[in-house]
Amino acid sequence: MAVSDASERSEYLKAHAAALKEKKELEARGLSPYPAVLEEVFPGVKNANPIELPVQEIPAERIIGTRSADRRSAFSASFKPLLEANTEFAAKWISLCEEHLSDVGLRDPIECWEYLGDFYVAEGNKRVSVLRWFGAVKIPAKVKRVLPVSSDDPRAAAYIEALGFYKATGLYEIRFRKPGDCARLLAAAGKKSGDEWTDGEKRRLASAFHYFREAFDQLVEKDPGLFPEEALLLFLKVVPLDRLAEMAPADIKRALASLWGDVKASSEPEAITVSTIPAGDDKRGVLSKLIFGAPKHLSIAFICQSDPENSTWTRGHAEGASYLKGALGDLVNVDVRFGADTPEKAEALIDEAAAEGAELIFTTTPPLLDTTLKAAVKYPKIRFYNCSACQPLSSVKSYYCRTYEGKFITGVIAGALADNDLVGYIGSYPIMGVPASINAFALGVRMTNPRAKILLEWSCTEVDCVKKLREKGVKVISNRDIPLPDAGLLNRGWYGTFTIDENGALTPVASPVWVWGRLYENIVRSILSGSAEKKDHAVNYWWGMDSGVIDAAISEFVPDGVRRLAEILTDRLKKGELDIFGQRLVSQDGRPISDGTAPLSSLDILKMDLLADSVIGRIPEYEEIFPMSRALVRELGLHRDRIPPEAEHE
Repeated sequence: MAVSDASERSEYLKAHAAALKEKKELEARGLSPYPAVLEEVFPGVKNANPIELPVQEIPAERIIGTRSADRRSAFSASFKPLLEANTEFAAKWISLCEEHLSDVGLRDPIECWEYLGDFYVAEGNKRVSVLRWFGAVKIPAKVKRVLPVSSDDPRAAAYIEALGFYKATGLYEIRFRKPGDCARLLAAAGKKSGDEWTDGEKRRLASAFHYFREAFDQLVEKDPGLFPEEALLLFLKVVPLDRLAEMAPADIKRALASLWGDVKASSEPEAITVSTIPAGDDKRGVLSKLIFGAPKHLSIAFICQSDPENSTWTRGHAEGASYLKGALGDLVNVDVRFGADTPEKAEALIDEAAAEGAELIFTTTPPLLDTTLKAAVKYPKIRFYNCSACQPLSSVKSYYCRTYEGKFITGVIAGALADNDLVGYIGSYPIMGVPASINAFALGVRMTNPRAKILLEWSCTEVDCVKKLREKGVKVISNRDIPLPDAGLLNRGWYGTFTIDENGALTPVASPVWVWGRLYENIVRSILSGSAEKKDHAVNYWWGMDSGVIDAAISEFVPDGVRRLAEILTDRLKKGELDIFGQRLVSQDGRPISDGTAPLSSLDILKMDLLADSVIGRIPEYEEIFPMSRALVRELGLHRDRIPPEAEHE
């Protein structure tokens, strides 16, 4: 605030009036009108052994309270003076105001306590009040730090992780409320925990965050659920820190505005809309088409990480694209591009597709997500879909298949064939949806063989899982699924569930089958009909047998009675009449996965990270996974927030 010719007493009267206004507004909102009190926020502070920190400049806005309740009623929440002008308190405030406006200024540091990155004044409340009234950004302080007793709370755990960052940079303006966020910011800055920061690096980060936060504050609309630090982490996926540090404020605001829907969606990951069945050309779709319009024709591009000759996964999506063209004919143009095996190549292929008029782009593997997000910001008029699950983004829809339904069917068959009550299961990756597939398989096994145990191994950690399972006496093994509608792959061995004899000969049994063409047809038809979900919220398409995108291929070697049971159950799943997890399911440590009284939500199933009590084995840690498998786990991992971000730059 600029100082006018008014006296210091006039300044007090203005500050006092502002305090009364703030108090009234906070009370009307049901909030405390006074500064917080550390003894109330952290009752254990009385018995704490504080850590003495050197005198330092602390951000004025992070001084949120007082050490004890004494005198707090003299101030509004932002330390404006509440007491009348004829009090001794006011006289001291006015005297400090005079000193601040003199050539000498207020130089003595305040004394305060720091807890979870916030500061609570022990001595110098009125100095804080005067300095903040005149717009001080930083205030010198002697600081005593108290650490949280437990790091079970996510904010406390995030704070403990960030202590080294605060020590190295002194940037208390940046705060973290989720574990792993500090490490992600360090990685974006090319740093690791414990690295030294030069003065120039500190200034660059402080300046970049300052201007980013200015843009954020202009867009946030007082939404308490949004934090600038978390928005910054998402922004840095699109704009590198070096570039952000050089951008003009207006350019930062424009770039952030283009990403704003994703910022809001990522702040509320539980608000993801999981679409479990395709939107038909119903009244809602027809009405949307009439009101908002819908395209009569779509130019569609598929961006694939590998090529059909070297990847059955890519072949499945390429055949899905061909199916789409055959199903919709003149309504679509379809272009498939291969070789997006680096971010640079992926970006170039997307740019080419955009330049040639693509209106809808599918990127067919999870590791392409960040590049897809970057492209979605660059080309806001193009629809983008990424083959992944549970992504809290609005500008990139994600799609995947409910493979656990097919796994349940193969489990039913495997249990019937396991004459020694042992069934092997080779997990692919510890990613979302895989534990649900393991547990659904276990439930299928239990249906036909309640005594059986499922021995779990992981192909992303073990070179020869089949050999390891054979050595344990397993004769029935569930391996990787068929990634395209080619039942012939079942007879070539190693796909799906098979039996293995004492000589190592394989006999195919059954496998889930991914029918990508039907999935792509469903998505494109929903866009053409006007029934597709809007771009302003996060939507994950997670379709299953009732949508025709997953099926179960059953071998001729399966006994007739077992085959008939599997076909009946498959038919019920296709009709939406069977809830696989609508029964009691207990984890290995006795916790309920499902109590059987209410259906699990789609997000509950996607994020399932406990294994059924009939499963012998565990979910591997990130460090145990082969390096070639880690990119997928970073994008879709069950505990992706715990993965060290430094690894993202290896």
